[in-house]
Amino acid sequence: MDDLFPPFAPEPDEPKSVEPKSRRFKPVPVRLIIPNMITLMAVCLGLTAVRFGFEGKFEPAVIAIVAAAVLDGVDGRVARLLKGTSRFGAELDSLADFVNFGCAPALILYSFVLHNLKQLGWIVALIFAIAMALRLARFNVMLDDPNRPEWKKDFFVGMPAPAGALTVMLPLYLHFLGFEMSPGLAPVALIYMLVIALLVISTVPTFSGKTVGKRVPREYVLPIFVVTVAAFGLLISFPFEILALMSLGYLCAIPIGANQYRRKLKAEAALNPSLPSDEAPAA
Repeated sequence: MDDLFPPFAPEPDEPKSVEPKSRRFKPVPVRLIIPNMITLMAVCLGLTAVRFGFEGKFEPAVIAIVAAAVLDGVDGRVARLLKGTSRFGAELDSLADFVNFGCAPALILYSFVLHNLKQLGWIVALIFAIAMALRLARFNVMLDDPNRPEWKKDFFVGMPAPAGALTVMLPLYLHFLGFEMSPGLAPVALIYMLVIALLVISTVPTFSGKTVGKRVPREYVLPIFVVTVAAFGLLISFPFEILALMSLGYLCAIPIGANQYRRKLKAEAALNPSLPSDEAPAA
């Protein structure tokens, strides 16, 4: 990954001198700035979601988190498209994910229902945020593994940050759909949040889909367009119904992804008996 800071370095062939000399800096290419601007926009959305949560405006808070998740999926692809990837951008993206998918959902859910449990609710909110930080740190470390097989790129270790944030807000989706979230149900929301936090930091393989769809057969292009438009229309027309169904569907798909990972791992172990059979997914 290219370093962001070489454009700021002095000219390489400057002669050394005893007296300090003013350094000359090169302009920064716009292609390096655009992806980081998208990331910063996502951070603004995450912080705005926290503000909405404190004000009791939970619907716009959820929408802001969803929009931040969309931008999180866009910034990296824009960086690769513009050849503007950088170590600076990767670190900024991790910090943004911690704010948007760790701190913001925890604070919103605490303001929504967990405050009824006082200190216990706050402790679980802290656990969720810290679990997200640990998951992001582990993800960054595992990116540096050059020996991971190609098939392991289809799997994450544990629940990814955006999925964890969107899934943990299921109590809010149900509330918007008419299911009353009374203070008596606060322990249920607390246990649910704790389960999601454990899934985030677990080593359970979850499907990533990174290598799916790199090449699409020509006859599938138009149907994909139609399905995409239909899905977008449903999300706009019935946002919380779709988000609730997606959350439940994702949770139900976790055992399927884990089973598929184990099957591929056993197949690889059969071809290469020297490999450890309990090796975790790569990222």
